[in-house]
Amino acid sequence: MHKKLQLNGNFLFGLLLLAISVWAIANELREYNYHDILRAIASIPLQSLSWAIGFTAMGYFVMVGYDILGFAYIHRSLHWQKIALTNFISSSFSNTIGFALLTGSAIRYRFYSRWQVSKIAIAQIIAFVNFTFWLGMFTVAGLLFLIHPFVIPLQLHLPFTTVSPLGWIFLSLMGIYLIGSLVIHRPLIIRNHEFRLPSFQTSLMQIIISSLDWIFAASVLYSLLPINTAYNYLDFLGIYLLAMFAGVVSNVPGGLGVFETVILLMLSNKISAAAVLAAMLAYRGVYYFLPLLLATALLIFDEVKSSTQYIIKK
Repeated sequence: MHKKLQLNGNFLFGLLLLAISVWAIANELREYNYHDILRAIASIPLQSLSWAIGFTAMGYFVMVGYDILGFAYIHRSLHWQKIALTNFISSSFSNTIGFALLTGSAIRYRFYSRWQVSKIAIAQIIAFVNFTFWLGMFTVAGLLFLIHPFVIPLQLHLPFTTVSPLGWIFLSLMGIYLIGSLVIHRPLIIRNHEFRLPSFQTSLMQIIISSLDWIFAASVLYSLLPINTAYNYLDFLGIYLLAMFAGVVSNVPGGLGVFETVILLMLSNKISAAAVLAAMLAYRGVYYFLPLLLATALLIFDEVKSSTQYIIKK
C-alpha cells in the first residue's frame, strides 16, 4: 500500500513538473514574442549562432560536474549517466524558472530518491551544488573587478561607485573558504546542524567547475553580440557577472528584466540598444529556452517510461 502511494505521489509530482515546464515555456514566449525571437536569431550570423550553441553545450556539460563532485563529497557513487540526466533537467529548469532551491532541488529529489539515494544524502548534494554555484561567481568576478574595474550604474543603487570593493569582498570570502578547507577538519555546528568543509582539493575543483560554468555562460551572449563590438571578452565578462549577480539576487525567474537592464545600461553607450536587445533575445532562446525544451522532452519521456513500467507491474 505504501509503495503504491509512493508511486502515485511520484507520478503526480512528475505531472506538476511538466505543468511548470509548460508554464515556463509559455512565459518565455509571452515576454519575448515567438516571432521576435526568430527574427533576432535570424539577424545573427550563422557562425555566431553556432558558437553560442557550442558554448551552451559545453556549459551544461560542465554543470554535470556539480553533482558528480557532490556525490564524491558525501562518499557516495551513482552511474554518471543518471547524474548527468538529473543535473541537466534540474539545471535547465532552475536556470529558466529561477528559485533554484525549489525547482532544481525538487527534481534532484525525485530522480535520486528513485535510485535509492537517501534523503539526507540528497539534501547534502543539493546544499553542496548550490554553494558551489556561487564559488565561481566570487572567484571570477573578484579577479575581474580588481583587474578590470568599471563604474557601477547609479540605477542599481549599490553602496559602491565602482566594482573594486566588490572584488575585494569576493576574493576575501574565497580566501577564507580555501584556508578553512585547508585547516578545519572537524565538522562545524551551526544551529544544531553539522557542516563538514570539503577537502582543499575538492574546494579547488568546486572553484574550477563553477568558474567554467560562468565563463561558458558569458561566452554564449558575447558570441551573439556584433562582431565588431568595442568590448573585449574580459571587459564583457565583468559586466555579465555584475548583471547576473543582480539578476540572481533579485530571484526573478532567470533574472528576467534585471539582467537585461544592467547589460543595456553598460553596453548601450558603445553598442546600439537594438543590437544588444537582439543578442539578448537570442541568448535567452539558446541558453535558456532550447535546454528547457530538451529537458521537458526528456521529462515527458521519463514519465511515459515510468508510467508504462508501473502499469506493467500493476
